[in-house]
Amino acid sequence: MPSNGRNDPRQYDDLADHWWRPGGAFELLHWLAAARAALIPPARVPGAVLVDAGCGGGLLAPHLRGKGYRHIGIDLRVSGLTQAAFRGIRPVRGDVTAIPLATGSADVVVAGEILEHVTDMPATVAELCRVLRPGGLLVLDTVNDNPLSRFVTVTLGELIGLAPVGLHDPALFVDPRRLTAECAAHGVRLQVRGARPSLPGIVRWLVPRSRPDSGGPLGRIVPTRSTAVLYQGYGRKAEELA
Repeated sequence: MPSNGRNDPRQYDDLADHWWRPGGAFELLHWLAAARAALIPPARVPGAVLVDAGCGGGLLAPHLRGKGYRHIGIDLRVSGLTQAAFRGIRPVRGDVTAIPLATGSADVVVAGEILEHVTDMPATVAELCRVLRPGGLLVLDTVNDNPLSRFVTVTLGELIGLAPVGLHDPALFVDPRRLTAECAAHGVRLQVRGARPSLPGIVRWLVPRSRPDSGGPLGRIVPTRSTAVLYQGYGRKAEELA
């Protein structure tokens, strides 16, 4: 485990050169970004605002080209924001528990692989929903909170190289029932569905000699009936709160 402990944001600075490295430590995050983007429809009006909470190195950007959004990325780490800006994202340094944007300013809010890293999940959900306009779309993915997900993500994942050692703190993993209740309290009716990495992609990632020469993603995220480990969520904010 890194000396700075689990879930320390400084680890992203140490791994900054992996954001766009094919087959690197963040390879799986590329697959997740593509899966998130598939849930985001084209903008209803030109220049609609999409807020990417915890944008990291900007992995969502290539998948939104042509959809018509003004893409704003929120993150704590300058190392990631610098790379996100290079890919056309407007970078804003900030904490997802206190997003420095106006209430109702976003048409879409995306929270990819961030909720399992925050120490105050209710405050984060409140902020995601606050900046979302009435009728706006919330899209997210995160890790479930149960023994199986802790084993797969931390014990096994770190052992075989699916996740950098120490990147996750299993105490912060997110029960989907709790998450849907938090979203509902702020006017967003969240639907969840299970997801998992494609097995051929995992093999290509972990066994370099089996990789294709194309330089593209080694795998993808596919839907599954089980939300036991990884799950996606999407829902619209009510036009008016009851």
